[in-house]
Amino acid sequence: MLSRNRYGAVLKTSKILVLSAIAVIQLFPLIWLANFSLASSNELFTSGILIVPETIRFDNYFTAFSKGNFLHYLFNSLLINTLAVIIVLVFSILAAYACTRMKWKLSPVVRNLLLLGMMIPIHATLLPNYFLYDSIGMTDTIWALLVPYVAFSLPQGLFLVSGFIETIPKELEEAAIIDGCGIYRIIFRVITPLLKAPLVTVAIMTFLNNWNEFMMAMTYLNSMKWKTLPFAILEFQGQYSSNYAIHFALMMLIALPALIIYLVLNRHITKGVIMGAIKG
Repeated sequence: MLSRNRYGAVLKTSKILVLSAIAVIQLFPLIWLANFSLASSNELFTSGILIVPETIRFDNYFTAFSKGNFLHYLFNSLLINTLAVIIVLVFSILAAYACTRMKWKLSPVVRNLLLLGMMIPIHATLLPNYFLYDSIGMTDTIWALLVPYVAFSLPQGLFLVSGFIETIPKELEEAAIIDGCGIYRIIFRVITPLLKAPLVTVAIMTFLNNWNEFMMAMTYLNSMKWKTLPFAILEFQGQYSSNYAIHFALMMLIALPALIIYLVLNRHITKGVIMGAIKG
């Protein structure tokens, strides 16, 4: 029989191998995308899953970046997602404080109704929202994307932030009231600085969830003015329709911001979600 230490080492090694295999499977689409983006279009039609390019074609990225109004779409995506994150953070703080600290009759009902939004798929409201926006003249505006992005990110923000607020001692607020602080000073000067972990998590998850969203943008937007980054791919269906390598390079460029944010801030996402779930 194996000794306890040896058994523990074998078990640890087995876990590492299994988790490494799962990680490779999960990352393979990204590896495949990066591999094909550095080849020529003629080299893509091979029998192998991955290819070794004769020449690494970084010019694919230059063409993808310089053509197809990439910078315009990138600016729109950054603007819309940044505004969505800010609005979600502010409303999450206010709603969480109102539902956890303020004593009013409908507080549990309102909180549960808001949290029910986590159960509704965002695209289930695609057509109803379109008819509503069209009737009030809101289609083809920045609000056509901001409203659903905020509405479907707010329940998650409320869930995480309210769990943290419940753990904050009420004596801090009582001391602030004695010092003459009003309600908004208490919320933004006393409570908000203590919510760093959940707010960072909400901000990152809101950004990642909305970054590559395409169906709503495709449905609600007609003109080029507010179209977001996924529309850049459609620009290459004309002149570059047969140059698939450039399409792969463009998709890699679109995925990079979200990938970098996730890799850099993954620790905060995991920490915020776990602590919010436990405290909530």
